[in-house]
Amino acid sequence: MDEGWIRRRWWEFRQGHSVYLIFMLTFINFILIAYRLLIEKITFLKDVVPELWIFSLLFLLCYVPSAILLGYWHRKTQLRVETTITNQQNPILARMIRTLLDAQTGVATKEEIDEFRKMLKRIEKT
Repeated sequence: MDEGWIRRRWWEFRQGHSVYLIFMLTFINFILIAYRLLIEKITFLKDVVPELWIFSLLFLLCYVPSAILLGYWHRKTQLRVETTITNQQNPILARMIRTLLDAQTGVATKEEIDEFRKMLKRIEKT
């Protein structure tokens, strides 16, 4: 088994764990803790929201639209900044752009262009 295969599985594990599984577990955990510590302990709130499923429904009805609005704001205002910063720190992207520029201006050697082509083929296969 090659090291690349293991590293890809490790990355896939982290993505599935952090993006999906832990997200759902922390979401459910937050609802349960908030209900237990906030609603059950305050008599007035317990009268308004007597059951966990009612609290969960009300919470989701408020939380989901809020998260959508924040996600929309993030995409419209912050994502461009984050993408720019990430791309400025990406050595593969920098090498690709430099090689393209060198090829366009006649500075790149035949070997550099061939090496660049091989690198792109490796990226396409993964």
